[in-house]
Amino acid sequence: MGVSNFATLCSRVPLPLCSVIKSTKHLVATNSTIVDNFDIKSLNVGILPRCYARSIELSNTIIFQVGNAFINIGALGVILIILYNIKQKFTAIGRSEYLYFFETMFMTIMFTLVVNCGVSPPGSASYPYFVAIQIGLAGAACWSLLIIGFLGFNLWEDGTTKSMTLVRGFSVLGFIANFLAAILTFKNWIEQGRIPNTDTTAFFAVVYVLNLVILFTYTVCQVLVSIYVVRNLWVTGAIFLGVAFFTIGQVVVYRFSVEVCEGVTHYLDGLFFGSICNIFTLMMLYKTWDMTTDDDLEFGVSVSKDGEVVYT
Repeated sequence: MGVSNFATLCSRVPLPLCSVIKSTKHLVATNSTIVDNFDIKSLNVGILPRCYARSIELSNTIIFQVGNAFINIGALGVILIILYNIKQKFTAIGRSEYLYFFETMFMTIMFTLVVNCGVSPPGSASYPYFVAIQIGLAGAACWSLLIIGFLGFNLWEDGTTKSMTLVRGFSVLGFIANFLAAILTFKNWIEQGRIPNTDTTAFFAVVYVLNLVILFTYTVCQVLVSIYVVRNLWVTGAIFLGVAFFTIGQVVVYRFSVEVCEGVTHYLDGLFFGSICNIFTLMMLYKTWDMTTDDDLEFGVSVSKDGEVVYT
């Protein structure tokens, strides 16, 4: 996928990466002898969307994507509740692995707030790094799911050093791959007098294609577990509901963001509804795990009327 396609995509949806990705439409020349007459830094520009949510000024500080910010703050609260509920299931299969995944998602949303709301404003020296870290964390969460998806087949013992090493190892590899693909595309690490690199093929292949394949693999594994291992069609329904929320969110963000933005006179855009769908996707992911596991305590403890402790 070349930069021309990213130019089309970024003209429709205000993704953070669009503020730092290079577009051939912004390059004033293709001949290096002509470029020498210009400041090479002036070519380090992003791609502006046709319509985006309006920002507000608060105490001499401009805050971007206010509606989306509230949704992501709410998402942090939802994840905290999920983490608490997971920790209460002391002996559930995959407890440690899912704790790690949702902790990674918590960090991802934190960095999403940083890049979406202008904590690190577009155009600043730190902005490309924050965007690359956010993309890297999202990739780390996806790659950790690749290992978590196989837990239901009992190929290895969950919660062990081996299991957590696999999850954390693949997560780190996912972070490195996505971070490098992003930062090497964003940053203008070139020799003086050369055109900025506009080749986004590697970025698209890693961040979009590879991560999508991993999510698809996880989904297939969960469907197989729900049908052949757990044998619970309610779990299968929760999986497909989560896939539906995720798909709707992506379609709204990448296809209908301009229509949404213009329809509500710039107060919101597709990222707002995409974030809502992502919350429901995470909730369905947790619900799928919750329905496929039991808190397998060997006994329960209760106190009789006479004050005697009874084990059941």
